[in-house]
Amino acid sequence: MAQPIMLVTGGNAGMGLETVIGLARSGARVVLLSRDPGRGEAAREEALRRSGPGPADIELMTADLASLASIEAFAERFHSRYPRLDVLVNNAGVVTIRREETEDGFERMLGVNHLGHFALTGRLLPALLAAPAARIVVVSSGAHKAGRIHDPDPHLRKGFNVVKGYAQSKLANLLFTLELRERLRETAVRAHALHPGAVATSLGVSRETGFGRGVYKLLRPFFQTAEEGAATAIHLALSEEGGREGSLYYADSKPLRPAAKAEDLDAARRLWAWSEQQTGVRWD
Repeated sequence: MAQPIMLVTGGNAGMGLETVIGLARSGARVVLLSRDPGRGEAAREEALRRSGPGPADIELMTADLASLASIEAFAERFHSRYPRLDVLVNNAGVVTIRREETEDGFERMLGVNHLGHFALTGRLLPALLAAPAARIVVVSSGAHKAGRIHDPDPHLRKGFNVVKGYAQSKLANLLFTLELRERLRETAVRAHALHPGAVATSLGVSRETGFGRGVYKLLRPFFQTAEEGAATAIHLALSEEGGREGSLYYADSKPLRPAAKAEDLDAARRLWAWSEQQTGVRWD
């Protein structure tokens, strides 16, 4: 049997790094996708150290999910290097306290958490379809319950706040997965979303200013570790259950019913059409 090829976005820190380590321990070849080459290489070295006792197979590749051009260039590199992709874990996520935009003019949380992964998954679809039984694992959040798609202003140019933006992006993750499952139903690709729990990562802490670090330190004892938060993604990537149609949404490695708004097929189709228009990535 060929060695599985797996890819984790945001694999350089937190849950992403723990997911890389867990998948590498299974014997897979893991592509650690990072925006920053320096942080990515440091994470790769840590993952190699912690994946023992046998040799681990982890490759660093770079792409910026806040850039459609970077995503397209990465996908071309991936296809030239690998014939297939067995597991894609869409883990990367951002939280911005103030409104920010990607280079394509998207509100950053929606742009990275949803649109970046929408474009990446679409660009990698040929490799997923080339695998005997591929899986797409989407890291959403219980925050989707507070979310709605803010049509006609999803980029929140008016009335931005961090809760509104983050919750919208996490609901978008679930609606994307819902429609993805419909479109891939006649293929061998399975897709699931998950809630990782309240996890102690540095998500929301500004690397440039350190803003948010005090709150993070105060609340950290009440959260799960990144390793605990990665457990459901690893379960869906490796278990028999993850290879079945199963549930749309999981938490603690068990099926969980999401909010009703996350199961709205009409809303999922509208978001999909809008996402194609925004990114230029068409799923024919």
